[in-house]
Amino acid sequence: MANESLVTIGVTCFNARETVSRALESAVAQDWPMLEIIVVDDRSTDGSAELVRNFIASDARVRLIEHRQNMGVGAARNTVLAYARGKFIVFFDDDDESLPSRVSEQVRVLTEHEAATGARLVACYAGGERRYPNNYRVDAPAIGMKGPPLVGPALAEYLLVFNRNPGWFYGAGVPACALLARRETFEAVHGFDSNQRRLEDVDFAVRLALCGGHFIGTPERLYIRHMTGGEEKLPEADLAAQSALAEKHRAYLEGIDRYQYALRWPRLRYWHFKRRYGRFTVEFLALLLRNPVAAVRHIFATGPARLVHEHKMRKRKPA
Repeated sequence: MANESLVTIGVTCFNARETVSRALESAVAQDWPMLEIIVVDDRSTDGSAELVRNFIASDARVRLIEHRQNMGVGAARNTVLAYARGKFIVFFDDDDESLPSRVSEQVRVLTEHEAATGARLVACYAGGERRYPNNYRVDAPAIGMKGPPLVGPALAEYLLVFNRNPGWFYGAGVPACALLARRETFEAVHGFDSNQRRLEDVDFAVRLALCGGHFIGTPERLYIRHMTGGEEKLPEADLAAQSALAEKHRAYLEGIDRYQYALRWPRLRYWHFKRRYGRFTVEFLALLLRNPVAAVRHIFATGPARLVHEHKMRKRKPA
């Protein structure tokens, strides 16, 4: 690991005036000696860009790039990639904060894995914590932070239809806000899908897995993910994004006989979130008829934990 390697921190920003300063402060506080910080404002309407411009005046390492129209987070991440000069690129979200050692720890874990395995397509994820407005907190360990690295198409199958390898540790999945990789890794899969306004990070990971990529993580918890709302997180947006993801990877899914499953499971989730339990039952029965073992395993692996999680999210914030 060479300390002279430049690392690019990419911060995508949209209507985050109340939180982006926190993200930027954690970015400039990183203990890695060679940094550039690229903020891409995706046509905010709340004055976020002006706030970032004021911040830039105090730190020459930070650059602001403003989209002329709102293009979505996938496009914003690609703008970071287009302007980045770093050997490594790491993403911070505009409402999160990272510990000062995050970049250095992720680079260390990634380069040590490369040295030990000879792998060249490696995605390294930071462990973290999710915090909700009512102060409910969820541990978010990094994918691959223990056990063997997660390698190849089997991870794509997990991300698309939840087919788990019992020897792998999936942690908190593949959020882009926890991701660091070499520039060449992003280039190998042509970056993010600019048409994806949601799940662009899952799509990136699916494509990297299908290219034989390695997925590893830090044992340390290195960032705090503040769980905020927004139209892009509504059940309708989630269903549309999940459906688009299945359609995009239809050829692969049909090859493993899971295309219909990948379409129907998001509908099951949607009817649960809408509390339309009759429609939920119909979708689940359809899944059972086609893939009975997978459907039962999936519902028992995720259903109880989902119900507990939702209950805790609804609890009032302690006085």
